[in-house]
Amino acid sequence: MAQGALSNDQQTQLGALYAEMAPASLAPLWEVLAALVTPEPTSPARVHRWRYDVARDYLLRAGDLISAAQAERRVLILENPGMPGAASITTSLYAGLQLILPGEVAPCHRHSQCALRFVMEGEGAFTAVDGEKAVMRPFDLVLTPGGQWHDHGNPTDRPMIWLDGLDIPTVRHFDASFAEKLDEEAHPPTVAPGDSLNRYGRNLRPLKGSSADRRPAHQPLFHYPYAEWRPALDALAAAGDPDPHLGHALEFLNPADGGAIMATISAHVRLLPAGFETKPRRSTDGTVMVVVEGRGQARIGDETLGLAPRDVVAIPSWKEVVLSADSDLVLFAYSDKACQQKLGLYREENG
Repeated sequence: MAQGALSNDQQTQLGALYAEMAPASLAPLWEVLAALVTPEPTSPARVHRWRYDVARDYLLRAGDLISAAQAERRVLILENPGMPGAASITTSLYAGLQLILPGEVAPCHRHSQCALRFVMEGEGAFTAVDGEKAVMRPFDLVLTPGGQWHDHGNPTDRPMIWLDGLDIPTVRHFDASFAEKLDEEAHPPTVAPGDSLNRYGRNLRPLKGSSADRRPAHQPLFHYPYAEWRPALDALAAAGDPDPHLGHALEFLNPADGGAIMATISAHVRLLPAGFETKPRRSTDGTVMVVVEGRGQARIGDETLGLAPRDVVAIPSWKEVVLSADSDLVLFAYSDKACQQKLGLYREENG
């Protein structure tokens, strides 16, 4: 008998012991240890790509059948095929496409979950955070941090669609979800649209303690316009060669502390010049990637996906990623890196 192997008698007696202890809510660690403490991440999430045009068609059809007020949030969940029924795109993150039709308002509420909105289509609708409107344009990033009142409205004559990214699975894991609705459909206006961007979006802020310092100290900025981040990528590209593993990459920052945009979610953008291919890289953060501009390919683990504008791609933890650009390729991505770093779990590896 090999060292460590169990005899038939041992197996029989252990099986009887397990059956006897089960009603006492006890279980043997040695039977499951290898699956609990793995040599490297083994995510149930799968690599997957959602074509925007396909999802958009279903979303608009839903818009004919249910109003934003009836649904509270008219959203199609991008559900990872490896985790059916979990309402998750990775093990820690949620993603969905939200539609606001002309004249609609998505009612005001707040919740523990942190959320971002990345605008996919339309211009002129708004997200209001604690009564301040951020007028949204394609590829703007707008945050609704946990605990802050927010509502959405579309006073234009065209549909507005954006990608919702939330930490719903993370909050669910900790059993820490709270939510409430405002008595009014929309939060009363508190300041003019764009006020926070003017106060906190120029690498400056009102002096702490002054009456002008009106936003929460830990989260003063919630609007990152495409009109500002896109030229910043071009400026970075003009300054030197792309990083071999990332291309030209910029991370969105919280101006309060220079860290990630929210406590549980990080976000960044990348520019890969036409003809450029990254070297292999993998990291432990589950990532959601959106194609903003251009075309190319993504090799993620053993799968190769074509990339086209507004495609959404799920990248599970510790999958090796190689990106190549047929034309200048601009990408937006968000992940759970911020949360992992706080917990001392984050790791990355360049090939």
